[in-house]
Amino acid sequence: MDFNDTPQEAAFRAEVRAWLEVNAAEYRKPLPANLTAQEYSQLGRAWQKKKAAVGYGSIMWSKEHGGLDGTPIQEVIFLEEEAKYHVPVGPFVGIGVNLAVPTIRAHGTPEQIEKFARPTLLGEICWCQMFSEPAAGSDLAGLRTRAIKDGDDWIVNGQKVWTSWAHTADWAILIARTDPEVAKHKGLTFFVVDMKTPGIEVRPIRQISGESEFNEVFLTDVRIPDANRLGKVGDGWKCAMTTLMNERSSSGAEKWYPDAHTLVDLLQRDLPGASAYRTEIAQLYAREQGLKYFKCRQLTSLGRGQTPGPIAAMGKLVYANNLQDGSAIGLDLLATATSAEDKELRRNFEEGYVWASAMRIAGGADEILRNQISERVLGMPGDIRVDKDVPFSKIPIGGK
Repeated sequence: MDFNDTPQEAAFRAEVRAWLEVNAAEYRKPLPANLTAQEYSQLGRAWQKKKAAVGYGSIMWSKEHGGLDGTPIQEVIFLEEEAKYHVPVGPFVGIGVNLAVPTIRAHGTPEQIEKFARPTLLGEICWCQMFSEPAAGSDLAGLRTRAIKDGDDWIVNGQKVWTSWAHTADWAILIARTDPEVAKHKGLTFFVVDMKTPGIEVRPIRQISGESEFNEVFLTDVRIPDANRLGKVGDGWKCAMTTLMNERSSSGAEKWYPDAHTLVDLLQRDLPGASAYRTEIAQLYAREQGLKYFKCRQLTSLGRGQTPGPIAAMGKLVYANNLQDGSAIGLDLLATATSAEDKELRRNFEEGYVWASAMRIAGGADEILRNQISERVLGMPGDIRVDKDVPFSKIPIGGK
């Protein structure tokens, strides 16, 4: 259902619908469940290329880089209409378009922007994000992967984990420690890395869903040219914050599994115990609508060339919790599902519940995001951090 479209927005929506009607026709039904990660990724690349050919690959990007010079609301309209199809979209494309390239454009050289921006938009380069480590999750500054200068190169050794779609990626954004003798946030440097570089080993992780979207990545004497460094030596935290703020800003743009309207439809069927959830579903709907317009505000900020700030964490925090709460209610209401349609809907809720569990950790755990919002948005007193100004090399490992 359209909501308060202006005549210009209605015209754009009609244009998008007409284009999708022709170009997304093969995605009216769900994709085969037996697709491999490589097959799904290849479909995603092809879909991204098809969108980019007409400027829909990233609507707010400049025409120079393959976008439409469009408005934030046009981006929202396209995502709303695209979500009506089972198109192959996901992190294998989104990490590049929404995280890697915006960071490169903010901190990279003209040569780096030229090399990576348009090919990424066209789906020719897919990215992964090598940030998290076994000892550095939400506390990213605790990472221990080392990069040591060797002539015109850097030699990198370490381990990354929870790296989405690393097994299909062409390039990676990587943050590593280059100076352990300064405070942990200050001795980091940011790189872009060709995933075909010798010394990179990717090991898929079997997930509770049965899929292997996440990976461990081991780096052994990986040689990275200094030309692939983004920003100044020691400015890695600044670059990483640009990436993370964009990640939190884009999280929640995903299609709901399903949305609150679906729960309202279930209520109207008078299923056993449904009336007990009326208030909760109303609250879910209110948060869902609030998130929608919060995302519009974030897109407006991006459209003005601004870097998302700490408040961007609100989007992921609300999205992940709403998804889990809504999926749990749906599973309760369909506990005795018997029809094929209801069983399929129940599977969607199961997928949403499992994915929400990951989303409440990925990109910053709920607790970390609440701290950031309270301290950096609301101005409340910060937590005590005993390692804040201590050289990283002096911080005890494992509390010893």
